[in-house]
Amino acid sequence: MIGLKGAGLFAVLFAALAATVMNGHLQSFDRSLMLALRTGDKHDPAGPLWVETMFLDITALGSNTVVILVTLAAAGFLAVAGKRGTAWLVLASVIGGTILNNLLKLLFDRARPDLVAHSVEVHTLSFPSGHAMLSAIAYLTLGALIARTQGTLRTKAYILGFAAVITAMIGMSRVYLGVHWPTDVIAGWLAGLAWAMMCWEVARRLQERGDIEKAEN
Repeated sequence: MIGLKGAGLFAVLFAALAATVMNGHLQSFDRSLMLALRTGDKHDPAGPLWVETMFLDITALGSNTVVILVTLAAAGFLAVAGKRGTAWLVLASVIGGTILNNLLKLLFDRARPDLVAHSVEVHTLSFPSGHAMLSAIAYLTLGALIARTQGTLRTKAYILGFAAVITAMIGMSRVYLGVHWPTDVIAGWLAGLAWAMMCWEVARRLQERGDIEKAEN
């Protein structure tokens, strides 16, 4: 039940943010934060060159190619470990979340920021951030579902904490590289969290019914 309430809370926060953004009330926030990450030259991200290189590497973790590979690897591991029900749930969760992201982009139809130069090529719509949402969908959903198969609280906390750090860094990289407004990224995190919490609740209920494997003790 906690997972369902969490999903509802994040969904409401996403809807409230989306309404505020579409009404143009957070433009100054978006612009100020993006410009703060530039040296004064809109083509030059703040910090030494290695910082930009680092964020270029990090942002790739939220790409479709990497997320697909990570999802297949996780599902394969679960299947080999005898947790085939959980493996199918992992695949369904990530595929469903990806479809949701694409539908939200089409619904809000927000253009990419043109305030600063883009450090990477982008061709899709902006709201919510696909990298932020997809990383939350993939890494947090995978983290939540895999954590459900573990018996100790310390192991669960490590898995979820590491997934949260990756998700946060991927989202921040999109703003630093100039390809998303900050509110795009925040919206992506909220939508991804809502989806991950819902998947966690589905996993809990399926485990209680015996449809997928219970946590190990």
